[in-house]
Amino acid sequence: MRIFLFSLLFAVLNVNAQSNKEGVDVQKSRLLLLPASTVERSASQQYSQLLRTASEKNLLNTDPRQIERLRRIARELIPHAKKFNPNSDKWRWEVNLITSKTVNAFCMPGGKIAFFTGIIDQLQLTDDEISTIMGHEIGHALLEHGRARMSEQVLKSVGISLAAAFFNLGQVSAELLAQAANLAVSLPYARKQESDADLVGLELSARAGHDPRAAVAVWQKMSRLSQVGAKGGNSQPPQFLSTHPSNDARIKQIEANLPKVLPLYKKGNP
Repeated sequence: MRIFLFSLLFAVLNVNAQSNKEGVDVQKSRLLLLPASTVERSASQQYSQLLRTASEKNLLNTDPRQIERLRRIARELIPHAKKFNPNSDKWRWEVNLITSKTVNAFCMPGGKIAFFTGIIDQLQLTDDEISTIMGHEIGHALLEHGRARMSEQVLKSVGISLAAAFFNLGQVSAELLAQAANLAVSLPYARKQESDADLVGLELSARAGHDPRAAVAVWQKMSRLSQVGAKGGNSQPPQFLSTHPSNDARIKQIEANLPKVLPLYKKGNP
């Protein structure tokens, strides 16, 4: 039985080190229990529900100028996504804006992107800075961090039924998948996942013609916003910081990797 379980774990453990001759180095090593198609379908359903709820509350932003700004930046980033995940060519990408003071943005598995007006307005984001945030969130999706998170949640729920769930996904209920999809967006990522998403975001931005140095400015702004909130008696950090911790070590890591991506940016911006 022990040999069987070890074999099963190795069967669903995807270890794939990506070492790029040009650009950043990222490494994927996670337990991917759920098929990508299952994860993307569940994420799409959750995303559609979010948009319906926002629309019903008149919070789905339809300002053509703001929407087109986000979608233009996405169109610039997406063609470079296949370097990190070839399957992203088949994704049905979506970009929407929700009117809310919430300082947040995310990209769900399968390329479902949402920005909240709060993160754009409160940080006064430039196009390069939006590209940084969007590229980072896309990085999580490309490296399948959401899929890994959903797999972890399902694994925790099924427990000893791991083998049954693996060989018969019909036992994984839609309710459990929906809960896992929500947690994949709302729970903090592991430090390594955050680091790798930062690096993917840097390279995507650089290749798309956006200055990757804007990443430093973004996290400095985020840190200042958190400090202002604390001084104002708000003990809750911006939602984006609750799932994307900002610290000096992170900024130093970004600065250390800028030399790897600046040539890509300068190549398109001589």
